[in-house]
Amino acid sequence: MDDLSRELGISKKTLYQSVENKKELVMQVFQNHAQKELEAVLNIQKEAADAIDEMIEVAKYVIPTLRHVTPTLIFDMRKYYRDVWQMMETYNQQEIFKVIKENIERGIEEGIYREEFHADIIAKLYVGKTMVVIDEDIFPLKEFNKENLFKEHIQYHIRGIATSKGLKLLEKHFKKLS
Repeated sequence: MDDLSRELGISKKTLYQSVENKKELVMQVFQNHAQKELEAVLNIQKEAADAIDEMIEVAKYVIPTLRHVTPTLIFDMRKYYRDVWQMMETYNQQEIFKVIKENIERGIEEGIYREEFHADIIAKLYVGKTMVVIDEDIFPLKEFNKENLFKEHIQYHIRGIATSKGLKLLEKHFKKLS
């Protein structure tokens, strides 16, 4: 809180008029981030040419955020801000799940995703794999670049559910991530 008040150029007393404690501040930062992310994703959904374009545009939005997800941040969240970590996991399991499920349904309607899949199952698998991608025990930063991991994750996901028409669109749209 000392560092933050110094960085903002305000006294700690002024800072504590806005937030009760560090935990509340962390909670507000996460809530603000989640709200902005959902707004951005909804905008991407409206603007995307197709379901694959949507997934690529969402990835382009999310990748810069991944640069800030350090092992220390994850450790601190799990250990010291358990409520916020739980809120983040709930957010992923509900909101991100919903976005991915809607994307799958859209892709099936557009004929670019195969229709033999259950959207609920594939969306849950996607959310689970996303948590694996940021897990430092599985993918140590010393060996794996998070941006590359996420690109591989997106490509793996889409290739697994895409029709031949969808694979052609993937090749076209994936260039945006390079």
